[in-house]
Amino acid sequence: MKKNTFSMIDENGNEIVYDVLFTFESDETGNNYIVYTDNHKDEMGNIEVYASIYDPENPNSRLEAIKTDKEWKVIETILETLQEEVRKKQEKDREEQ
Repeated sequence: MKKNTFSMIDENGNEIVYDVLFTFESDETGNNYIVYTDNHKDEMGNIEVYASIYDPENPNSRLEAIKTDKEWKVIETILETLQEEVRKKQEKDREEQ
């Protein structure tokens, strides 16, 4: 399976490669979002995840910052749902072993 990745240059001129976790369009906000990670872990050992607004019709468009609490809530709800699904699958897999 080929990973969906993209790269950006950070403020120090370093190229950072990001893995795309998923993209979605929100009927609630009317925007398209990309959720991605560079696979670095925070101080608690969690993988850092980022989200931005993007234009799926233009692969060379810039990522835009998410500006409202409403948009963040939409993204957080989706992430929480996905995390719960992963936890349930892991529990089921352990029970089957």
